[in-house]
Amino acid sequence: MQRAATVSPFEVSSRPGVDQRFLDAYRLRKTDEYSSVFAFRRAFKGRFFIAHYRPNELGTARLGVVIAKKLAKRANVRNLLKRIVREQFRKARPALAHHDLIVRLQAPVKMATRAMLNDDVVNLLGRFRE
Repeated sequence: MQRAATVSPFEVSSRPGVDQRFLDAYRLRKTDEYSSVFAFRRAFKGRFFIAHYRPNELGTARLGVVIAKKLAKRANVRNLLKRIVREQFRKARPALAHHDLIVRLQAPVKMATRAMLNDDVVNLLGRFRE
């Protein structure tokens, strides 16, 4: 019996030729990188998240995520929020201006739905489109 060939969802892109992966090059990792973004003191606020930003010269947008235990007590909720932010960034990154972004939780999410959280992140990232 022959098996059908399968294609990984990571190999399929909505726009041919556009890299939609979330590589290390697209992440903020070091304390100095986070500090420089916070020191720049520019931000856009959403309902649940705030996006701090600073222009960079790297030719691509980079992302850092900060989810405080004070606002999201349970680890599974913090992890969900990080996944939502990273996924929306991954989809939007090719169209974003070249900035270092830190998306930070600013309000409790007890009564928020996933759709509300996704919409908030999409709206924030939409402000950084080129």
